[in-house]
Amino acid sequence: MQPRVLAIVASPAGAKQLRRTLDAVAAQTRRPDVVVVADLGPSSADQLAGAPVDTVVQLPRGRALGDALAHAVRAAAPAASDLLWLLTADTVPDRSALAALLGALEVAPSVAVAGPKLMRADDPAVLHSYGETLTRLGASRPLVQDELDQAQHDTRSDVLGVGAAGMLVRAGIWNELRGFDPELPSIDAALDFCVRVRLAGSRVVVVPSARVAVGGGPELFGRRSVSDAARLRIARAAQLHRRLVYAKPMVLPLHWLLLVPLAIVRSLVHLVSKRPFAVPAELAAALGTAFGGGVRQARSNLKRTRRLRWAAIAPLRMTSREAKERRRRRPGAPDVESAVADRPAFLGGGIWAVLALAAVGLLVFAPFVGASALAGGALAPLGTVQELWRSVGTTWHGTGDGVVGPGDPFAFVLAALGSLTFWSPSLSVLLLYFAALPLAAWGAWVLVAGQSTGDRAPVVAAVAWALAPPFLAALAEGRLSALIAHLALPWLVLASVRARRSWPAAGIAALLFALTTASAPSLLPALLIALIVWGATKPRTAARVLFIAVPALVLFAPLALAQCSRGTPLALLADPGVPLASEPAPAWQQALGAPVLGQSGWTDLFLALGTGGGWAAVALAVLLAPFAVLALSALASHARIAAVPPLVLAACGLATAIAAGRVAVAFQGDAAVPIWPGTGLSLYWLGLVVAAGLALEHLPVARSALAGAATAGAAIAALPLLAAPLLGAALVAPSTGATLPAIAAAQASSDPTLGTLELAPLGPDRYLAVVHRGEGTTLEETSTWVTTDPTVSAADRDAADLAGNLVSRSGLATADAMADAHVRFVLLSPGPQESRLRAAEALDGNRDLVLVGETPFGTLWEAPATPLDPAPTPPGPLDTAPGRWILLADLAAIVAAVLVSVPSAGRGRTRPAIARMTEETA
Repeated sequence: MQPRVLAIVASPAGAKQLRRTLDAVAAQTRRPDVVVVADLGPSSADQLAGAPVDTVVQLPRGRALGDALAHAVRAAAPAASDLLWLLTADTVPDRSALAALLGALEVAPSVAVAGPKLMRADDPAVLHSYGETLTRLGASRPLVQDELDQAQHDTRSDVLGVGAAGMLVRAGIWNELRGFDPELPSIDAALDFCVRVRLAGSRVVVVPSARVAVGGGPELFGRRSVSDAARLRIARAAQLHRRLVYAKPMVLPLHWLLLVPLAIVRSLVHLVSKRPFAVPAELAAALGTAFGGGVRQARSNLKRTRRLRWAAIAPLRMTSREAKERRRRRPGAPDVESAVADRPAFLGGGIWAVLALAAVGLLVFAPFVGASALAGGALAPLGTVQELWRSVGTTWHGTGDGVVGPGDPFAFVLAALGSLTFWSPSLSVLLLYFAALPLAAWGAWVLVAGQSTGDRAPVVAAVAWALAPPFLAALAEGRLSALIAHLALPWLVLASVRARRSWPAAGIAALLFALTTASAPSLLPALLIALIVWGATKPRTAARVLFIAVPALVLFAPLALAQCSRGTPLALLADPGVPLASEPAPAWQQALGAPVLGQSGWTDLFLALGTGGGWAAVALAVLLAPFAVLALSALASHARIAAVPPLVLAACGLATAIAAGRVAVAFQGDAAVPIWPGTGLSLYWLGLVVAAGLALEHLPVARSALAGAATAGAAIAALPLLAAPLLGAALVAPSTGATLPAIAAAQASSDPTLGTLELAPLGPDRYLAVVHRGEGTTLEETSTWVTTDPTVSAADRDAADLAGNLVSRSGLATADAMADAHVRFVLLSPGPQESRLRAAEALDGNRDLVLVGETPFGTLWEAPATPLDPAPTPPGPLDTAPGRWILLADLAAIVAAVLVSVPSAGRGRTRPAIARMTEETA
């Protein structure tokens, strides 16, 4: 007995090819028993007149393809039919198409769905699509797309899915699975249905002898055209919906929680990759999936019909290596987003590495929970948002006697960072500490994932970069600028590599270059040399590469000119922040990642164990040896040429660190402070991380063993530095945000030039005298223009004389000197006991001072009888003509980089490239 075939033709409003489709159905060598048209618009009436149609189902305009087919099936009583043939108004089947599809189902009872070759209507010799599949990461992919049909794929039979156009499906399985998912209006609707067919225990095949011409993809149903953004939104929403439906119950909450954060991250990637149209599409798809409906019903439907495990369809899915090979064979340049689609998914090993390091960060910095600010080492609390932005450009620096001078480029970074928590700017620094380890891991993962096909290399890179010794040392010592530079370096390298291909990437790289060098000026020479060499290797794109340095050079220009005119050009490389003296490690120790003496904390550990500090170097070298071997072995892999640039970058970083430790440009009292080598070591470590990633991707043997040894070694080597905040050994500590005793800060709130003289005992007859203006010296007021000044001003000599008179029983009156210096309070901070007692006795015996009492900052005295005239308001960056011009130039450079980074409207973008973009996986 012949099976009864019900042909359903979905016709949207305005369909012009409906009559041609109906005539082709009527001309079949094996005609369907019943023909039903799902008419979504009155414009089809003329074409239906006299057409070979049994039933017309009128539906409201705007229904989706799956919805229209479902209504037509129900209206045609499918129980009376054995097979359903799904067509649309723009599909034209060959005369023998239905007969060929029927033959495939008749000879194989296990086959529930058969799909034809879908040919392009405008070029019938070209395959539009021939079977569909999923990658290992869940992205939908056509098995064949836009290829000349030369019967090269005719041996293919079993597939994971087929397109909706021309699909022949058994009515029983259609009813059991309840047709297409209502939440998938077009893209992926047929593929999802076929996946459920497979999981229900039936087969899906393609039939090469059945050919159907189509006018486009399912997203064009009812539309004359679809914008790139709309196509991407539909495809992305379909992928996210399928992800939630297919996810295991235990990980479903994680997938849902990451929908919007991942969309934000991907939106930034779209901007960097010159795809601005994709940003609203990405966010709309994520929000629609996160807060829409239908997932629960779809999961219930899948659970009800699934009889096989997901492993049963694994052989039909496309591997990452197969997808990579297909891109390599595809003619023409691959689309950027398609090129990254089969790289490791962040929701794979990446998310677990980041979450693990986030947990480590929460544990390590648990003593900081509940604090409102951090202080200590090279870190001080931030002022108000207004004070942060007044510190940019040429402005008044409220340290010492107060001086007007060029500001550090890092002031822009502090102002932007503090504005994130404008109600309490110091809170942003605290939050950055908690997020530092996962942010570092994320940056390294993204950088290395671009050259990898698996999770192994990116995960090792994420752990090694987040636990880098210079990074952990910066966290422990409160070196905020070095911390920010370490976080920005992977993104700078990634954007700089892409800058050769587009101006938007160059704009992003320019902003990151300015951020990195403003935070770590000592990296400026090495990074400039790297850019020049990178641009020289391909002169055609040199302009884009060299533009990367322009905004940073504009920001540094006022300070550079001022330092050169003062005769201190090397002071331009001084570290921003509070000067913190430390003894740089020898070169061989810096090769192990240790910026200062102490072997990254291992020396103190061995001394505490009573085994002697000499074994610390041996232990650290043994722990980091697998990582070093892995990085250097990249030169012996198939990627030996690609390994040269990162290893050269590592050499530049190590040379920078070694040279920095030998250059002292800042001053802390009478002590010279060398440039901290840690920022150079961060660049050195990044080069090793990238080289190690290349080795793990291309070494023929021992990759798993080396990866495990390198990861374990880096993690163990980091333990002493990680334990420092928990053991109270870190220089940075919780703070209330105040920098002076409350009474001094309260009186200075109305007079920002009011001084508090801090006396810090250093040893026998040695004191460090610092005059704090206003409510105290906050981080943005600490300028390298002041800290690198080698001269002793008259105000400095007066402050030194005043301090000497205060701490000795000279009997000299100090009231006039304090009034001349505009100083009201004297603060004796903690220090060596003998020196502190001597100074306290002298201050108590001074008739011009009144003891206020003990404070968290030390002992405070006040000179209440000191007459102080109101001081004029210090000038800001807009209060002088040079300040206004400098600030205008700085802002112009930043705005220019931002405008360049904004992608322009795409030109010459091909349809297949845009279609491939919709297939990207997270």
